Amino acid sequence: MPVTIRDVAEAAGVSIGTVSRALKNQRGLSDETRRRVRSIARKLGYDSDRLRGNKVQRLVFLVHRQHSTFATNPFFSLVLQGVEAACRDYGTVPTLLATGPADPVRDQLRLHEPDALLPAGFFEPEVLGLLASLELPMALVDYWVPGMRSVNPDNVQGGYIATRHLLDIGRRRIAYLAGSLAHFSIREREQGYRRALFEAGMLADPDLEVIAPPGLGHDQGAEVAIRQLLRLRQRPDAVFAYNDSAALAVLRVCQEAGLRVPQDIAIVGFDDIPAAGFATTPLSTLRVDQELLGRTGVELIMRGEEMPQEIILPVELVVRQSTREA
Repeated sequence: MPVTIRDVAEAAGVSIGTVSRALKNQRGLSDETRRRVRSIARKLGYDSDRLRGNKVQRLVFLVHRQHSTFATNPFFSLVLQGVEAACRDYGTVPTLLATGPADPVRDQLRLHEPDALLPAGFFEPEVLGLLASLELPMALVDYWVPGMRSVNPDNVQGGYIATRHLLDIGRRRIAYLAGSLAHFSIREREQGYRRALFEAGMLADPDLEVIAPPGLGHDQGAEVAIRQLLRLRQRPDAVFAYNDSAALAVLRVCQEAGLRVPQDIAIVGFDDIPAAGFATTPLSTLRVDQELLGRTGVELIMRGEEMPQEIILPVELVVRQSTREA
């Protein structure tokens, strides 16, 4: 005979309503009670999916506070559009939560009463650990952790294609402008950059690899980094920036310094956000299907074991004026 919710309640010495709230991650319980009820349910072999009705009714899309400035970096707002579209197909209600390690993440989530979690972009290990401890269906978008479901653009191949393109147009002092290397995507793009240089018989010059200072926005950090590169005795003749927001800041600083783009310095970004095509000098970039990232993240949760554990989506080089001389 299958274990019932009443069996769990009796074993835990609590009401059926308390068991229901604990397994649904709803408000009104202490963390200690929630953990104890869930532990007893697991030991008894209770199938909590029956309580949820095998349906994800509420999904929380989480972004780090440093990614939540959608006006200056719209990447994740476009991912969210894909999440919303997929959730409509499944009759699921998506909500957005911008959070970070200094925030009361568990308390914030209780207000949403989620059935599933979809963190996007970088999160500190302690935040991801807390999310995993909630034992809700979860997938990562634009991030990777061993043992967790995830969907990512092909960052390594994208970094390789960007650098190969710059080599093919004759550039030899190619800089890589990175953000924090704690970000999975940035490390992967650097790997592709280095591979392209290696295959071309060129050693990576440490002076040409710069990291935007932490604590600044994408554009501000990129401005500091490109000014550092332009002060070199032998400045770069090309820059591959880790995303389009950084690349557009590089473009602006170079033009303010009197450099011609692409004649004096060629620039490639990553993501193909809308602003890339409307810059004063339209930006060459690697196109990521951001809405598909969001849709696929939802599919990873909804379809579970039907889907691969890790999905890599292709990227596409878009050549515009920042690397194409008239």
